[in-house]
Amino acid sequence: MKETNILSKRIYESRKALKLTQEELAKKLSITPQSVSRWENGQSRPDIDMLPRLAAFFGTTIDSLFGYHAENLKIADYEQKRTSKEIYYIGRTKKMLREILGLIPPVKPVTVLVAGCNDDTAIFLARNGYIVSAFDISEEVLNAARNSAEKIGVEVNFFNANALSYRIEKSFDVICASEIMMHIPKKQRDKIFKMVQDNTKIGGLNVMSAVVDKNFTKISDGNLYHSAELFGYYGADWKFELMEEISDEDKNCCVDNMIAKKIGI
Repeated sequence: MKETNILSKRIYESRKALKLTQEELAKKLSITPQSVSRWENGQSRPDIDMLPRLAAFFGTTIDSLFGYHAENLKIADYEQKRTSKEIYYIGRTKKMLREILGLIPPVKPVTVLVAGCNDDTAIFLARNGYIVSAFDISEEVLNAARNSAEKIGVEVNFFNANALSYRIEKSFDVICASEIMMHIPKKQRDKIFKMVQDNTKIGGLNVMSAVVDKNFTKISDGNLYHSAELFGYYGADWKFELMEEISDEDKNCCVDNMIAKKIGI
């Protein structure tokens, strides 16, 4: 059946993206390696009780495992903004990504979660040896990212998720987000930032960029951040490795860039 083939492919691709053998995945799920092999070969399907565990482990949703995506749901406003050809932000520079290389070099397995696939952050980090998962609400954006990763020959665990409802189920060494930040309503920020911080390992990094509301900012969006707001979500158990505000009046835009390291207290 088509659904079985899709599920088998998603399990295989997600396992490979995490650089796990069938035996290693089986151990983490407390099942036999033969079960994983049968799933990936399409000889059987996971029990219904196993599907939520699989989805959570791979950082995705049950719908996405079966190939059903957010484009079929009524989330038009957010979806339209994610697929817009005009991206109203300066974005993270390669300098910020190189900072990650210096702060947490991939000399041992380093796991990364990237929120939003409208830039090449996920591919850049995967190409440099990180174990990367990346999500986006737009299947169009995800397909473009998958194609780019395939052409370059790197593995990224791409999956479909809505940043406003997605729940992180495991800890990562690095969590990155930039353009997607301006789609988070103010009333949800405290909760989302807490979830991100709670699921960042000690010694891990949060790498963020947020569009700032200035008198020259020509963006009609109520979700813009005020100056330095981004930094205010981080307390004494975090050390700022980078805090900067970049203004470009010619582009009518201003962005706060941040790299924060979780040091604990």
